[in-house]
Amino acid sequence: MLPQNFIFIGRSGCGKGTQAKLLGEYLNKIDPQRKAFFLETGVEFRKFIQGESYTQRLSKKIYGDGGSQPEFLSVYMWSRVLAESFKENEHLIVDGTPRRFHEAGALDSIFDFYKREKPYLIFLNISKGWATERLKGRGRIDDNHEDIEARLKWYETDVVPAIDFYRNNPKYNFLEINGEQTIEKVHQDILESLHNLDVSFPSLRKLGNETSKLKL
Repeated sequence: MLPQNFIFIGRSGCGKGTQAKLLGEYLNKIDPQRKAFFLETGVEFRKFIQGESYTQRLSKKIYGDGGSQPEFLSVYMWSRVLAESFKENEHLIVDGTPRRFHEAGALDSIFDFYKREKPYLIFLNISKGWATERLKGRGRIDDNHEDIEARLKWYETDVVPAIDFYRNNPKYNFLEINGEQTIEKVHQDILESLHNLDVSFPSLRKLGNETSKLKL
């Protein structure tokens, strides 16, 4: 198997981080000689806003208000990490990017630059109501009612155009997964969809009891 590329996208609370982690475990099982590189924009932002620079303080206020970070800063978060740490032979798993249409265009440029295989775009589709309940149950400091409402609102205006960029785009394998299921069932659906697109991904039926253990 050559190094593969996966982008997780969907509403806040859809389980992108959890499913990205489970996919990484799966890849480690079927391709143990190759590591998976996780590009987690949300994690990078939470580190970034701990600083005291002018930009960091402005970004922290946006984060605290539940707003959408500017595109230039989002691109900076993931492009810096890629440039400094990404290795040639690694699988790439992107979680939390892109958040806007133009950011999707910027991310699109990396696959030609690194001469990568056709990426898989995994859209975890959940309703606003489902997302609200999931976010309330997470217990993060920024998961209060006002912040949740703000994030779910800018999903419609910012993230949906980014999803539309990938849908029916011949440069991507677009997978739409029903996220309103158990974590285990969503994981299974992702693996089966990958297998249906490319038989080099073993199906769950072939893996049997060797599937990834869920560490939630």
